[in-house]
Amino acid sequence: MQEANSGHPGMPMGMADIAEVLWNDHMKHNPSNPKWVDRDRFVLSNGHGSMLLYSLLHLTGYPLSIEDIKKFRQFGSHTAGHPELDLELGIETTTGPLGQGITNAVGMALAESILASKFNKGDHSIVDHFTYVFLGDGCLMEGISHEACSLAGTLNLGKLICIYDDNGISIDGEVDDWFDEDVCTRFKSYGWHVIEGVDGHDADAISKAITEAKASDKPSLIDCKTVIGFGSPNKAGTADTHGAPLGDEEIANVRESLGWEHDRFEIPSEIKNAWDCKKKGQSAENDWKERFEQYKSENPELADEFLASMEGNVSNDMAHLDALIDELREDANVVATRKSSLFVLNALKEDQSNMIGGSADLTGSVCTYHDASKPITKDDHDGNYIFYGVREFGMSAIMNGIALHGGLIPYAGTFLTFSDYSRNAIRMAAMMELGVIHVLTHDSIGLGEDGPTHQPIEHVPSLRLIPGLDVWRPCDTLETAVAWKIATQKRKTPSALILTRQSLPQHNRSKEMTDNIQKGGYILIGSEDSQPDAIIIATGSEVQYAVNASNTLQSEGYSIRVVSMPCVEIFEQQSDEYKEFVVPHDHEKIMVIEASMASAWTGYAGRKGVVVGMESFGASAPAPELFKHFGFSDENVIEKLKAMINR
Repeated sequence: MQEANSGHPGMPMGMADIAEVLWNDHMKHNPSNPKWVDRDRFVLSNGHGSMLLYSLLHLTGYPLSIEDIKKFRQFGSHTAGHPELDLELGIETTTGPLGQGITNAVGMALAESILASKFNKGDHSIVDHFTYVFLGDGCLMEGISHEACSLAGTLNLGKLICIYDDNGISIDGEVDDWFDEDVCTRFKSYGWHVIEGVDGHDADAISKAITEAKASDKPSLIDCKTVIGFGSPNKAGTADTHGAPLGDEEIANVRESLGWEHDRFEIPSEIKNAWDCKKKGQSAENDWKERFEQYKSENPELADEFLASMEGNVSNDMAHLDALIDELREDANVVATRKSSLFVLNALKEDQSNMIGGSADLTGSVCTYHDASKPITKDDHDGNYIFYGVREFGMSAIMNGIALHGGLIPYAGTFLTFSDYSRNAIRMAAMMELGVIHVLTHDSIGLGEDGPTHQPIEHVPSLRLIPGLDVWRPCDTLETAVAWKIATQKRKTPSALILTRQSLPQHNRSKEMTDNIQKGGYILIGSEDSQPDAIIIATGSEVQYAVNASNTLQSEGYSIRVVSMPCVEIFEQQSDEYKEFVVPHDHEKIMVIEASMASAWTGYAGRKGVVVGMESFGASAPAPELFKHFGFSDENVIEKLKAMINR
């Protein structure tokens, strides 16, 4: 850290004794194969202490070199200021935003338990590992930790073991003035197994506590009393060690107090050899492989399914969903896309058996509970649906943990307006390239009487700003089905499905149009005219206004192209030739219709185009009145379209 002139030395020094005991004496891991499926997972929730993790990975034999350590916090290095997901190096998740690491860990432990319930048969336990977490006061102050840890206790996630760095110090100093709750009592109230008052610098006490935690059928919190910056003669126990290097003079003092006579970055061979876990780890994996072969001989189909799931393979056989898509091309039903989504799930469940659904206490409203859904409860983890309760942020970060663990495809729903609560976890999913699926319904002022607090008007553009997130806003059941298909297949891309409460008409399409939906944007009406009088781009519930306006003006002799653009991100990834074919860059008569902030679409409409969108929050009234009031009506669209054409 001194070399980088930045970092957080206090936590690595304070938890080093705990880390040594855990990684050498208790964790089941193989540095020679960081992706071994039955390894224990380790999450550094207090991610600012990243150098502790990098040191552990280097010392135990992972492919993280001393040169990587020297490049701590430097551009392009594997040793960033906060850990960044890299399974090849043994980094299980990206942490830094406090509270999300422990929540990811809840997802990992939940995934382990679900997979164990499904695949372990008889005496064969092919899924049997722990999830260990280091966390500090900051993680426990963040509200998301309450959401996640409460659910973990309710679901009896006994393979989750959290070690609390109870040092009483945060950035602003001693925490008593702003964090004096009884943490142990809090976790007991969640239903956790709590081990109190462990000396975090006593190896025997630490090992005994971990052994006790491993024997519990409840999630465990080990409260380790530690000294931040342990070993620093003049700064230990103070906030001075939290987020700044100790300085050359104090480092010299630390070396003297420890009797450490070696140069910087020099690790004596006897110490390195004592830490090396490759031989022990390979032996553990070999033992598992032998047991797995026995399992496979008795359960060949389950064994193949398990390996395929853990490798992230998605079935290429989408027969049931593809059949539904063919049927929907000429569907005449009027239905809300949230209900369309349920139709799709009932087909998709036949094609993808490893999907895990859920909802933040809105199951009936967001339509995520399909015909074969089975709840996961505290007594039975052999299910495929999680009732998350009113925990949107926790739900999103838990889904990230499920995806990180591997073997399952998580999806869950809430109202679009509450994506604000989930946003940082959605952002982290995009950063880590996790194929989680967010079902976000009640997508506009169409929510109606519940009023502006529940009517999202800036949320869709806001989600589109997150790099690497596919935001789908389908206009009918067919587009919804395609959105689900693409979201399921893209295992390294999170997706947000933006769905309506109100019923929408279905639009007939040719086979070519249907195929083009997967390109994110396509010509719905007017493909035969290369130079139309106007182009209307619309998404979701507003496509109907574009179609109606096109039909009216076509009857009056105008040439109008309607472009449905359910996913802007995917459309922008298409070839320049295709994008030019759909929306010519030099066309000056472009109208965009979407019931979200109008300003987000000016780049498509251009200076001479028109955006029919929102300029303010909504209001409490029946949806039809609101749409008309805010300009989403056939009459208003036709009037503005004619004015634009005739300018």
